[in-house]
Amino acid sequence: MSNTKILVVDDEPSILKLVTAYLKSEGYDYKTAEDGISALKVIRTFHPDIIILDIMLPGMDGIEVLGELRRESDAYVIMLTARSEETDKIVGLSVGADDYLTKPFSPRELMARIKAVLRRKRTASQKEDRSVITLEHIRIDNGSRRVWINDQEIELTTLEFNLLLTLANHHGLVRSREQLLEDVWGYDYFGDLRVVDVHIGHLRKKLGEDYYIETVRGAGYRLQDG
Repeated sequence: MSNTKILVVDDEPSILKLVTAYLKSEGYDYKTAEDGISALKVIRTFHPDIIILDIMLPGMDGIEVLGELRRESDAYVIMLTARSEETDKIVGLSVGADDYLTKPFSPRELMARIKAVLRRKRTASQKEDRSVITLEHIRIDNGSRRVWINDQEIELTTLEFNLLLTLANHHGLVRSREQLLEDVWGYDYFGDLRVVDVHIGHLRKKLGEDYYIETVRGAGYRLQDG
């Protein structure tokens, strides 16, 4: 666990104290920040694997921080939101959050989500090989985690790559949102189905018109030839 770096960003000292106590007991390497500007500075020097990010921060809020960090970091982001911030949840997911927790939350649940992330990372690492999936317009190298559309490489986040990979592995077949959650986020994911829709939207924009992901109403998504 000591190799896993976690950054906790929250302006409430009581939450920082509670969360870091649990992180320390689990043996994680962690740092904290109490505002958005400080968080970005820590991200650029600490290079965390997982970021626990509150939306309501003084000065630069969590949505702004997320937008900035996604330009330079692929860290897994768990956003902390208040119960009344439904819009912020959707905006956070659209900007690049991977998951969210609603305050007040159980620190044990937060630890469970962190462990689930690490299990998925280990499983993905164990399964990676040099296999290449080649379809009409797309080539996916699972070993190097690289993707080409019509021989032009495109940049994908870890989640986007994993989504594309599972859709390509089931090319022409429908995968439900529940199946995609299990494939990409893991069977023990605690969030809701909208996280799939948001990341599918990001993936569609990057793939372009030559290769597209079809929405099968009431069923899920299917990767089609262009």
